[in-house]
Amino acid sequence: MRLTRIPVSAVLILLGLVLQVSVLGRLQLPGATPDVLLLVVIGLAMVYGPTGGCLVGFAAGLLADLAPPSDHAIGRYALVLCLMGYAAGLLRGEHGRQRSVGGALLVVAGAAAVSTLLYAMVGALVGDTAARHVGLAGLVISALLYDLLLAPFVVPVVMLVARRFEHDPVAAANGDSAGSGGNLGTLARYRTTREASAGPGYGRKKRGLGLAKRP
Repeated sequence: MRLTRIPVSAVLILLGLVLQVSVLGRLQLPGATPDVLLLVVIGLAMVYGPTGGCLVGFAAGLLADLAPPSDHAIGRYALVLCLMGYAAGLLRGEHGRQRSVGGALLVVAGAAAVSTLLYAMVGALVGDTAARHVGLAGLVISALLYDLLLAPFVVPVVMLVARRFEHDPVAAANGDSAGSGGNLGTLARYRTTREASAGPGYGRKKRGLGLAKRP
């Protein structure tokens, strides 16, 4: 993962965590809590790819595990977001750009449902049975609905910021080709100028030298 991605990812993750804990977590909505942190990880993963998405997801999940008022085992959410970041990174568009809005929404929908199920499964393995009392189906449906409603406002902004500080290989390639094309153009103009400056006099001089050498 490039060093330039670390401060950008850290700022976006912190903003998402503050928004989720301080605002959305206090709304007391029925079912699941809107997962802004998941949307931030998905947006970064679809720009950085699977490796970057995996690292970003793990860091974001671990931070959420440690931040109050967390009441679950440390590493539980880190595992979930790590896997979600890796999976979203595999669906990364060409040069970190999604071709359609529908494709990005499908990624968000799949991540919302799978992450909720995976979080409940990991919780069952460590003895947390809260999902059984709330209702797993209701959690999945509410998480899917909330995340899809927030996705158009979060994911495009995150991807735009991530691409803004990302090295653009297309621009670099165009710049290199333009530079090499400029050099070739300069060389061609130089040769044309030399041949034009030599002109017909240069040819007569050569023919004159050839005649002088004849016996």
